[in-house]
Amino acid sequence: MHILTELFENFGVDWPKFLAQTILFLIVYLVLRRFAFASVINMLEERRRRIEEGQLNAEKIKKQLAEAELRYEEILRKAHADSKALIEEARVAAEASTNKELQRAIKDAELIIIHAKEAIAIDRQRMIEEVKGDMISLVVATTEKVAGKVLNADDQQRLNKEAAAALAS
Repeated sequence: MHILTELFENFGVDWPKFLAQTILFLIVYLVLRRFAFASVINMLEERRRRIEEGQLNAEKIKKQLAEAELRYEEILRKAHADSKALIEEARVAAEASTNKELQRAIKDAELIIIHAKEAIAIDRQRMIEEVKGDMISLVVATTEKVAGKVLNADDQQRLNKEAAAALAS
């Protein structure tokens, strides 16, 4: 014990000041722990929750896009099946009728295919634009929440471009 006391004296430790500083440190620590640390930890937990929520929403949007792609493929398969059925029907009818009727039926079937492809392309593009719009809004809202501020027009435009580029790739 004597060695420890001598060591503290060599380093210039003044016991009353040391004890007072230790008590003050503990008081400051307890005050910070009660009022500052809890709010910081709560804020970080809230940000983590928002980020997880944003990721879940992004996964939901990806799932919706995948479902839209499946619907698109199904519509295309159905259109092909319908067009093949119409062409086959036209061939059967053509055997009983003239060559002119055959040509007209084939043109009608091709027109149906063209219209179906156009309708599918328009519907697909509309679905992609909806998903892009939802994703951009989600990115902007998540960024606003995470950043803790309202984004100005330039920030929103930049984020929109970045999100659109990410979705396009």
